[in-house]
Amino acid sequence: MHPFGATRPPRLALGLGLAGLIPFVSGALSLWVTPEAWRDRVLEELLAYAAITLAFMGAIHWGLAMRAEENSDKAPVQLGLSVIPPLLGWVALALPNALGLPVILVAFAALYFADIWAVEHGVAPVWYPALRRPLSIIVVCSLLVAWLATVFVS
Repeated sequence: MHPFGATRPPRLALGLGLAGLIPFVSGALSLWVTPEAWRDRVLEELLAYAAITLAFMGAIHWGLAMRAEENSDKAPVQLGLSVIPPLLGWVALALPNALGLPVILVAFAALYFADIWAVEHGVAPVWYPALRRPLSIIVVCSLLVAWLATVFVS
């Protein structure tokens, strides 16, 4: 097991995290070149993947809360943080694509700050920001590129 106090993320986590970016980057870029007849489908798939990933990222907080002491005042906050991302993903999928995309984008940005909160309060590994920062930046930028495509590509 990777030490909780290590400053670098596990290589496997970093590699898998980077692999998980492929649908974000390819989906966002595809929106700029996909024929109009397929563009909504590409956006729907990007939103679906983003919602699934959001749920996964929220579940990390659930797992971290499960290792907390019984009388921890941080565990209830983390449990709350664990269910908000999948709910936002679900709401984003229920909205029209033009509204769902900004909801997912903001949810990913907000989740990054929740992750930082968890590290600052000692309930997430010290190395977690080194993993999440580049991944979050690429995800948010990809979603921004996707949103720009919905605005400027006709």
